[in-house]
Amino acid sequence: MSSQRPESDEEEDLLHSAEVPAALAGARLDLVCAKLFDSWSRSRLQSWIEAGRLRVNGQVVEKTRTPLSAGDVLELLAEPEADTRVLPQDLPLDVVHADASIAIINKPAGLTVHPGAGQADGTLQNALLHHFPQTAAVPRAGIVHRLDKDTSGLLVVALTLSAHHKLVDELGRREFKREYDAIVQGELIAGASIDEPIGRHPRERLKMAVVDKGRPAVTHYRVQERFAQHTHLRVRLETGRTHQIRVHLAHIRRPIVGDFLYGGPMRGAGLPTALRELLQNFPRQALHARELGLTHPRSGKPVSWTVEPPEDMQELLRALRAHAREAGQA
Repeated sequence: MSSQRPESDEEEDLLHSAEVPAALAGARLDLVCAKLFDSWSRSRLQSWIEAGRLRVNGQVVEKTRTPLSAGDVLELLAEPEADTRVLPQDLPLDVVHADASIAIINKPAGLTVHPGAGQADGTLQNALLHHFPQTAAVPRAGIVHRLDKDTSGLLVVALTLSAHHKLVDELGRREFKREYDAIVQGELIAGASIDEPIGRHPRERLKMAVVDKGRPAVTHYRVQERFAQHTHLRVRLETGRTHQIRVHLAHIRRPIVGDFLYGGPMRGAGLPTALRELLQNFPRQALHARELGLTHPRSGKPVSWTVEPPEDMQELLRALRAHAREAGQA
């Protein structure tokens, strides 16, 4: 493998190293690699091991069943490959920031993050492959975390394998700062934290729910503005479960405005007709990822970005404020 050592900055992005922890001592090489280099499938890792692209303590090991010891140092020279399953598409992107390692995207509501059941294209992943062709060599075109289709706001995209590996690790350590604007039904007097496990809903397979055997999930919120029947919150994620904010707020009976999956009937009795109709017809969950903070994967310095909510949420907030002023004057 000596002839395959990195010779350029681009190739260094493909070199990954890890130390075998005590918990994996005695396990076979391919299983340990699947744990420590989880950006790739086990079959891909096995093929790289057999091709001599992995070293253990500086020596090439080509047998996938080789047992390892705690403290062994693994070096993997990954091989970039284009993702042929998802095609580039020239879709508009609001790029807040881009450098050699990462891009920060302000995702509009209505844009799905990556292809899935029922949607083969027209996604953020398709757009990234067009605007940042280098992401073809990065898992899921560099997408590290996701937002629901109808949630707007900030996402970080890794433009290199090295950046992807570091950002995935940082996200796993819960070191991203992710703060959201949410407009919810009902009044809240003060902020609090919701520490409730989330898992698949026991009966409705399209929904998540607070369930005893779910994965740990922690959401923090504080009151930004109070209205007669609604509250504008700032919400901070500590974990990142599917639909986490929506599920947790619905769990405390303060569902997000426009969230037809978790919200139930829209409140609005006694409100002016125009405001009530605006609330009832709001076309999506009123949730926006306003702030994103992380450690830059190349410089190692903390960086952050903030984007205010889009016009649909701003219009709703203006209407709620106007009604609050009128009610106060009456």
